[in-house]
Amino acid sequence: MSHPFKAVSLSFKKAPLAIRELLALDEAACRRFLNTLRHELGLSDLLVLSTCNRTEVYYAADDDRSRDVILALGALKGRPDVGNFLPYFDLLTSADDAVQHLFDVAMGLDAQVVGDLQISNQVKMAYQWSADGDAAGPFLHRLLHTIFFTNKRVQTETRFRDGAASMSYATVELAEELTADVANPRVLVVGLGEIGADVCRHLAGSKSFASVTLCNRTRSKADALAEECGGLKVVNFEDLTGALRDADVIVSSINRSEPFFTPELVQHLDVLSFKFFIDLSVPRSIAPDVELVPGVLVYNVDTIQSKASAALEMRLASVPQVRAIIAESIAGMQSWAKEMLVSPIIQKVKASLEQLRLEELDRYQKKATPAESKLLDEVTRSLMQKVLKQQVLHLKAACQRDEAEAGQLMELLSNFFDLERQPVA
Repeated sequence: MSHPFKAVSLSFKKAPLAIRELLALDEAACRRFLNTLRHELGLSDLLVLSTCNRTEVYYAADDDRSRDVILALGALKGRPDVGNFLPYFDLLTSADDAVQHLFDVAMGLDAQVVGDLQISNQVKMAYQWSADGDAAGPFLHRLLHTIFFTNKRVQTETRFRDGAASMSYATVELAEELTADVANPRVLVVGLGEIGADVCRHLAGSKSFASVTLCNRTRSKADALAEECGGLKVVNFEDLTGALRDADVIVSSINRSEPFFTPELVQHLDVLSFKFFIDLSVPRSIAPDVELVPGVLVYNVDTIQSKASAALEMRLASVPQVRAIIAESIAGMQSWAKEMLVSPIIQKVKASLEQLRLEELDRYQKKATPAESKLLDEVTRSLMQKVLKQQVLHLKAACQRDEAEAGQLMELLSNFFDLERQPVA
């Protein structure tokens, strides 16, 4: 693709969480970074994408500016040692590679959970920040709108987004199914390790649960996650029993060698209707015989994994179809990019012809009546458009066949209209 579009990527594929979290950016930081990249580094067509799994910068520049981008990221995050992290970055220095990567990311092909729908919304948000900061040029505008259209096709023409393909997604989906007949269901999440925290994030984004409570031995960790998720409730570990009585669904991801939830603990909860326990821990944190307590149902990690695996298989089966749709979109993008090569010469030809037209009109309109002047203007404008249309069609067709052929035509037109003296319109 004939465009100087490039990308710098730090993702879960090469960088562990401990590295990714050091260089992650919130919205305010992304906006500041866009400003730095545009005004201090002089880059264009900018997109800054930062999620829990990746921090990426897409940009246009004639030269590879990857190192400058990474150093600027380190300066923004107060990490003068960012040079030590260079091996964790992927550098995509050709437009073909950068464009393909952004499509894969936005569609969810490059996600930890294949088909993750959340990433497409994050790309839309990043694009909005670029537009707000006047950092998106014609190429990026066209590319992102092509990606959004492709995303709609993937959504409607494939089963790539169907089902819950991760443990945390599947847990929330199971909770939704279990409480489908419960008015205002209440969920309690106990233990906020990696998977427990992910469940909380997905619960916060679900419209099915307005009441979600977090409980963790370390209260500060629960408070931080609750704030991240938009202000979820937090209960002290010492007050867990009361929270258990109130909850309809208890999700446990407690890390310990012996079950924490025992029949003795649960039978004192005075279960009046159904209470659902979902155990995400290995070893199990809920004793199997807890289900002997009347009204209590227990679902373990095998149930969740089976649900996630079935969805993942369905999504993976759709990958070839998704890639075919992406290939069609990229082919259209490549055609447009080739036509963009001739845009400057077309604008110069237009300006040259218009200047000639106006000069000739000026000679004759002084002697013409208003009606004759109007007719002259219409006739010459129509003639110019017909002449120009043929040249534009020849140029665009040549671009699709061979860029060298297009270059020869551009040189011929430039010499014919003496365009070297004409400024670009």
